[in-house]
Amino acid sequence: MTEASTDEELVQRMRAGNEAAFTMLYWRWQRGLYRFALRMSGSPSIAEDVTQEVFMSLVGEMNRYDSARGSLCAYLFGIARNQVRRALQKGEKHTGEAGGVEEQQEIHGKQIVAHDPLEDLARTETTELVRQAVLTLPVHYREVVVLCDLQSMTYEQAAAVLECAVGTVRSRLHRAHAHLIEKLRTAHRSESAPKRFSAARCLS
Repeated sequence: MTEASTDEELVQRMRAGNEAAFTMLYWRWQRGLYRFALRMSGSPSIAEDVTQEVFMSLVGEMNRYDSARGSLCAYLFGIARNQVRRALQKGEKHTGEAGGVEEQQEIHGKQIVAHDPLEDLARTETTELVRQAVLTLPVHYREVVVLCDLQSMTYEQAAAVLECAVGTVRSRLHRAHAHLIEKLRTAHRSESAPKRFSAARCLS
């Protein structure tokens, strides 16, 4: 078993009782799942809980995953999406700590290090404005922004996670970007914003 093993191969080995296969799947997917939940909720504690629940579900209900119906990526992010929605429906508010915590957050002793599409503005006020603006979007718009812009998924991959048509993803993303641009323009209206600033560029 190597890092080149496919998700499906690892799942089969995990079902056969191979703990190393589960460990490899965990380290392959936990970072992206955590970041998704963090970007959706703005809460490190919710993100940690969601990530844990996803892998508990994978172990406890491993026979529910069917590779013939879709990728493991879509399956895991689908569980994470449902868990985040439940947390948000319970009225758990984001903490506003997403910007500063994400780059330092550690899970089981391993620091999360990943490419961030906003990294060029990582230590500026503008970045925080974008992060907060994303958190104010309606959930169905927030999901496509987080998956496509911040998780770098293709439209097809996002559609599989959200269980909708690719056209729906495109439409929601276009409208989400319009909302974000307007929110950011409003935030900067009373300030002297840098001429090179572009919300669309920040989220591309």
